[in-house]
Amino acid sequence: MSAEPRLAGAHHTVAVIGGGQAGLSISHGLRERGVGHVVVEANRVGHEWRERRWDSFCLVTPNWQCRLPGHPYAGSDPNGFMVRDEIVRYLEEYVTAFRPPLVEGVAVTRLRRSATGVFEVTTTAGEFTADQVVVATGPYHRPRIPRTAERLPAAVAQFHSSGYRNPGQLPDGAVLVVGTGQSGCQIAEDLHLAGRQVHLAVGSAPRVARFYRGRDCVAWLDDMGHYAKSIDGFDDADAVRLRVNHYVTGRDGGRDIDLRAFARDGMRLYGRLTEVGVERLEFADDLKVNLDHADAVAEGIKDAIDAHIEANGIEAPEEARYVPVWEPDGEPGELDLAAAGVTSVVWATGFTRDHRWIEIPVFDGRGYPMHWRGVSSVPGLYFLGLPWQHSWGSGRFEAVGRDAEFLANHIDASRRLADVCGTLTGAPGALASALPIG
Repeated sequence: MSAEPRLAGAHHTVAVIGGGQAGLSISHGLRERGVGHVVVEANRVGHEWRERRWDSFCLVTPNWQCRLPGHPYAGSDPNGFMVRDEIVRYLEEYVTAFRPPLVEGVAVTRLRRSATGVFEVTTTAGEFTADQVVVATGPYHRPRIPRTAERLPAAVAQFHSSGYRNPGQLPDGAVLVVGTGQSGCQIAEDLHLAGRQVHLAVGSAPRVARFYRGRDCVAWLDDMGHYAKSIDGFDDADAVRLRVNHYVTGRDGGRDIDLRAFARDGMRLYGRLTEVGVERLEFADDLKVNLDHADAVAEGIKDAIDAHIEANGIEAPEEARYVPVWEPDGEPGELDLAAAGVTSVVWATGFTRDHRWIEIPVFDGRGYPMHWRGVSSVPGLYFLGLPWQHSWGSGRFEAVGRDAEFLANHIDASRRLADVCGTLTGAPGALASALPIG
């Protein structure tokens, strides 16, 4: 890269906070439009993938869906699934390809907006100002672990999914995994394949088949327009944004994650964890309901694919539907940690947002930024990379680039209008940029 942009005491047209796939995508769009900017990344590019994913981690979406602006996947396995180190390399190659004005290893600790509309950005390398700001830090800031975890015996090792690396990291003995979103299911599988006795607290996350009728289900859904559907097309937009992702895996070329098959082969399944005691854990009586729900969602997706095939006269092989390979024989309501030999717990319980450093009134009562397609209610402040910001792929390699292009156009138009307003009114550029554009 060229000389690193200056921060302390500088003024930038646009400040991009976060140098992950979202921050790099908007940087690419701004550079194409000739908009001056700086990208501030607290760690190194690829940090989230490098430091907060386990050793066997891989994408659950096929490689052809990796299409950052100007940098689509160009490898030899478009239908495969990049593993952790390949994902990091993909991002590093992106940086090398277009050389964004990137500053790494600098954290933003405070964001304010002055009375004149200028954004004041405080960092660990000093303070600077900007006319417009894009917050591209994503939603996964702080690991979420329930406070009840504090009741577990000190002898039981505890890990959040973001700190799990491999089975050898955990002490000998059985492992309890709490949570069956994508991380929980894949970590449970990782431990199971390593021969560890796994106890899994099953939640209400849905699942999807990896392949159906000759193709990856992602390919069918892409053809059906599922990933292009806007959040505005849902009556329950707020609920959609909170939905848990379907569990599936890209491991070893991709396959289903079938919790029933794991149970048949020795994994112990329970309902939702409801109570943590010093010696015993208690679970809800909802294991069968949760398993049945996950299967129903997967079969419903197949129904939609069948309808698409028929409606469009597509030739595709027939495929028998899924038949459950295991059913709960009663609902285990308790787990005695000592008796079961459980020596470690992996909390796959997600993350919480942490925007406390943003001292601007842009959040709703739940702490979610108020925006439309990333354009916030505060002129000049934008968000990028949020789940379902505009579509299913907004926080992913699949569509974050489209969202970035939309914001880059908006930012460029705002900048141009501010220049015109400043010329006509004589207002300083920073004040003019605070004027609403529509």
